[in-house]
Amino acid sequence: MPFPAAPEGQPAGAELGDRLPDASPGPSSGSLVLFVAGDLACALPQGAVRALLPLPRLDAPPGLPPPLAGFLNLGGQAVPVVDLARLLGAAPGESHPYRHLVLLGGAVRGVEGGLALLVDRVVDVLPGGAPLRPVEAGRSLNGMIAGAVEVEGVTAYLLDPGRLLLAEEEAVLGSLAGQARARLARWGIAGRAAGEPPGPTA
Repeated sequence: MPFPAAPEGQPAGAELGDRLPDASPGPSSGSLVLFVAGDLACALPQGAVRALLPLPRLDAPPGLPPPLAGFLNLGGQAVPVVDLARLLGAAPGESHPYRHLVLLGGAVRGVEGGLALLVDRVVDVLPGGAPLRPVEAGRSLNGMIAGAVEVEGVTAYLLDPGRLLLAEEEAVLGSLAGQARARLARWGIAGRAAGEPPGPTA
């Protein structure tokens, strides 16, 4: 079974499941990236995912908001990394020694370099065609839940990558990412790959 078992009598992600309508025939999903965040099984459209990465060392200066795990230096860009379980308010799930980053392909308003999600583990890539249970508009915060699919008896919540963050959260991320980018620039890191030594100075 790829996803963690839910408590007896309670489906995984029951906190969000309360917002879902009764199952009814609906459209089919495209290819999905399946992963676990806390005690929730979640999914994203494969087309929205730029890369899946093992968790590297993150730059995490003090004073960051709790959902922000830190910044990933990706080719000199300070990419904010959001702990998805904390963002969703999920309860802690099974501990995993090797966590993953889901690097999103779309732009985030005010944030150069995009956004990465810290998840407990990536499970699989599900081919298209799975029955998608739709969610009524307004049934989740900012409409972030686009639907749900059943995977081996577990409900996986399909997230809309464009609605994960509120406008106010995007503004905070943009400001903090700008500070992190300026810090990289002061060290001569911006614009080159992570780990590449600085070039000679005149």
